[in-house]
Amino acid sequence: MSEEKDRELRALQAALAAEHAAVYGYGIVGGRIGAPKRSEALTAFDAHRARRDALVREVKDLGGRPVAASAGYALPFQVPDPAAAVRLAAELEDRVAGVYADLVRAAGGGRRALAAEALREAAVRAVRWRGESVAFPGLAERAGTAPPSAAPTA
Repeated sequence: MSEEKDRELRALQAALAAEHAAVYGYGIVGGRIGAPKRSEALTAFDAHRARRDALVREVKDLGGRPVAASAGYALPFQVPDPAAAVRLAAELEDRVAGVYADLVRAAGGGRRALAAEALREAAVRAVRWRGESVAFPGLAERAGTAPPSAAPTA
């Protein structure tokens, strides 16, 4: 495999791992979120499941073996109430945006366009959850925040 394809496959795998974590995390969010935001959480959960399934196909198309979901993920903080669930949802979206920014850099053509669209969607959801935006969604190093880990936890 060429170095370029290998870099793209690694970025796809990282995006897939982030989507696995987001699906898990939205399970937590959905169990703690208040009724007014529950449909928004379900919509995000469904979007992440669809992206995860599409990434599985993309990894296979590049000849890779899709990374499996973990049985569980460490949460970045306790989620005892609806306010914490909203913060977790925003954090999940920030982390997903970060890996899609990496995929935009690593991919070309149609995959780059799909990654850019996924980055945009995650950034928009993060703004909805947080109520404010960041300067460079998905580019934590430019926004003045710590970058997401390579294997995001939910």
